[in-house]
Amino acid sequence: MKRSSSKSHMIEEMDGFDRLPDSLILLIFNSISDIKALIRCRSVSKRFNSLVPQTESLSLKVDCVISPESDSDSLFTLFKSLLKSIHDFFKPDPKTTARNQTQNSPARILSQFNRIRDLQIELPAGDLKLEKGAVIKWRAEFGKSLKSCVILGFRRVANPEGNSADEEINFTGGLKTRVVWAISALIAASARHYLLNDVVKEHREMERLVLVDREGEGTVAIEKEGLRECREAARGGQWEEDGGRTVVPCVRMRMRHEQRVQLKDGVWMEGVTLVVVRPCSGGGDGEDAELALGAFGGGIYGEAVQVLLKNKSYLLEMNSF
Repeated sequence: MKRSSSKSHMIEEMDGFDRLPDSLILLIFNSISDIKALIRCRSVSKRFNSLVPQTESLSLKVDCVISPESDSDSLFTLFKSLLKSIHDFFKPDPKTTARNQTQNSPARILSQFNRIRDLQIELPAGDLKLEKGAVIKWRAEFGKSLKSCVILGFRRVANPEGNSADEEINFTGGLKTRVVWAISALIAASARHYLLNDVVKEHREMERLVLVDREGEGTVAIEKEGLRECREAARGGQWEEDGGRTVVPCVRMRMRHEQRVQLKDGVWMEGVTLVVVRPCSGGGDGEDAELALGAFGGGIYGEAVQVLLKNKSYLLEMNSF
């Protein structure tokens, strides 16, 4: 009997995991952040099951949101299918929710967490369909409406040895294309923002919400103050929407362009355009550098932005849409 008691005592001493405080385990869960992995952790033990819902930093990856309709070249059709798919993702039809919602549905997964402060949602693809060789990167900050949007567009990243017939791009001739780029990015940003409405309302402790895509095309960010604005607007019935997206206010677009930008590693970016968008009631043009570098402060995009900020700018104003 003494020998058995001694053996049991040794096992208890070896199992020191339960001695870890809840705060340390929650720190580990916040570092994991991936919702699917955290859900699996709930089955480990009763203790994990009770602690996982308290995780504050989460990352949700959406596997598929675009329907076959999006094969159309129509930008409207693409956004329509994207909106419908993601809207169903976050807010299923109440008539079918009860019978169709499974344990793995995103709406139910998010509802299992009650202390979300930092949430990142990743879509499987970007929203824009561009002509061959064109690349657009954008980042938009929102409150109840658009606060700012920084757009960086270029034709290609090329090596100087590879000459092409259309290397020289005339800015005036391409202005229409660049305006279309900017409007398309704003529509994509406002559509993503609208889709976050229910998530913002349901998780009132959230302090930061970011929606990105796996391709790195666009980012919508809502910080603490912006989230507060969203909730107040929702309570007051002031959340403006038009066809499944947030209304873009009257904006001022400050555009800069460079035909070719040589980067430090010898690579050239061609037809590079930087657009800083702010509501007409927003701050002064002196904020351009801060916004642009904040959106694209590192890597080759940051290099391009620093060059473009030294260039002459063109101002365009656009009515609310």
